Amino acid sequence: MSWSEQGTELVDAIFGRRADPVQDLSDQADTVARTCHAMALRFHQGGTLIVFGNGGASTDAQHVAVEFVHPVIVGKRALPSLSLTADVATLTGVANRVGLSEVFAHQLRFISDPADIALGISADGECENVLRGLRYAHERGLLTVALTGGHGGRIARDPSIDHVIVARSDDPRVVKEVHVTAYHILWELVHVFFEHPGVLDEEVTA
Repeated sequence: MSWSEQGTELVDAIFGRRADPVQDLSDQADTVARTCHAMALRFHQGGTLIVFGNGGASTDAQHVAVEFVHPVIVGKRALPSLSLTADVATLTGVANRVGLSEVFAHQLRFISDPADIALGISADGECENVLRGLRYAHERGLLTVALTGGHGGRIARDPSIDHVIVARSDDPRVVKEVHVTAYHILWELVHVFFEHPGVLDEEVTA
């Protein structure tokens, strides 16, 4: 077999590892739609999207926040959003004082409002600080949304999470790629709800 043929097989295998997780995301269309509608309703009522995660997911959190605050598509509505991972001084200060496991819950305790949305991102669904942040957000009355990977982990099984979207892959690279697709869909569909007058009125959503 030539190097060209081997290369083609490798590319096919690499794409193949992504096909099932992407199809599975499509199969979660009802969950995604319900999540977006719930998010749009919170925005409509004056809520803010608060996003958080660790490592690579921390940069995803910042990506999500800027997508909503500063839409890349001209003419789309800017919506309030912030990332709990953008301020290194706050992150390290809180971690030093109360521990890394509390860095998100602690911030939510002081900056969130019950009308807000908490979006936690965890590649394996096992991040303790993401789970604690979501649990606190739920107790406070926020809408709780999680993006997880693998089989969902503890986060997907926790009853305090209102909406969970799972990237079903054990490959963290694939999980991240599916998460990027998922939160772009969240952004797009939230705007679709805003573009249909009346769909977020109380008599429609009740």
